[in-house]
Amino acid sequence: MAGPDKIENKGFFAAMTSGFSMFSNAMHRSVNGMLGYEGVEVINPEGGQDDAEEEAQRGRWKPEERDGYWKMMQKYIGSDVTSMVTLPVIIFEPMTMLQKMAELMEYSYLLELADECEDPYMRLVYASSWAISVYFAYQRTWKPFNPILGETYEMVNHGGITFLAEQVSHHPPMSAGHAENEHFAYDVTSKLKTKFLGNSVDVYPVGRTRVTLKRDGVILDLVPPPTKVNNLIFGRTWIDSPGEMIMTNLTTGDKVVLYFQPCGWFGAGRYEVDGYVYNSAEEPKILMTGKWNESMSYQPCDLEGEPLPDTELKEVWHVADVPQNDKFQYTYFAHKINSFDTAPKKLLASDSRLRPDRYALEMGDLSKSGAEKTRLLTFSFIHIPLENMVGSAF
Repeated sequence: MAGPDKIENKGFFAAMTSGFSMFSNAMHRSVNGMLGYEGVEVINPEGGQDDAEEEAQRGRWKPEERDGYWKMMQKYIGSDVTSMVTLPVIIFEPMTMLQKMAELMEYSYLLELADECEDPYMRLVYASSWAISVYFAYQRTWKPFNPILGETYEMVNHGGITFLAEQVSHHPPMSAGHAENEHFAYDVTSKLKTKFLGNSVDVYPVGRTRVTLKRDGVILDLVPPPTKVNNLIFGRTWIDSPGEMIMTNLTTGDKVVLYFQPCGWFGAGRYEVDGYVYNSAEEPKILMTGKWNESMSYQPCDLEGEPLPDTELKEVWHVADVPQNDKFQYTYFAHKINSFDTAPKKLLASDSRLRPDRYALEMGDLSKSGAEKTRLLTFSFIHIPLENMVGSAF
């Protein structure tokens, strides 16, 4: 891996520019051969410029459904669609956004290692690898249910952690979450800004994420990269997160900057992450490299960012085994999140697990799920307490 200056002049930033150029060219590969759909942007992540029209015929939508939703969604192009659009349950997964927030706790042992670590730079290696680890789960293309105002989710019985999240605002949608065990405390205010582009949507995280490592009282601030959801209506939906992730030690000024490479033609650069841990003087101390859907590794480096002699690249994290042929591409931990085995003994009536639309979808009853989703949304608009909506459902 090139040093910081080399990255800026020849390596990463040049690759980033080239990658975005390739990405942009692919983005502007329009489906002009399909009558009535001129300008629809379709990207095959494994293909090139000439694959758009073939890719447009793929995906989970039936042709008549696809056509109907394209006509409905055209009016939202350029808009923030965070909570504007009602979508069918056929594209949903049986999980709410509050539960999805809890997926960041799967590899929480990395935060425990960070808390126990004496080396301030290795501390950032562990903590940033934890932040990257959730992206494997985030690549699922099923949409989670939007939480209703006052909805909660609570998880216990995982690594000594207590996790609690609540939907605290409806317009704009905003959630707050807290997780804690003997080693760390995690706090997040989750708020998203989106821009709908026709067949894709850009997602910008504008909330705040902080982690406190309890042994020394170190506070870490996390700024994640933006995310792009491609081929929403035409083609197979896929997700990319091109840009940079920055984690800063607010106590010392040390930081780690990791670059998520954009997916280019034929999958070039897809999933790749590279970067450095810097001290407060912005001198590189440790290089990091890997793929967010596989593993991350690290190696001590000199001031030029080159690996130190007599050191080797060491793996710090890798993805755990996942269920084969899972309908929603869930990890074992995602199933654990949905399970009542991780629920507290006194479960709040507002807990996401109890939502009848979510539960019906989990049981495979799409018709009931859709009807319950409509009912809950209708009641939420007139501010009926959530426990009154779900209290008689189970």
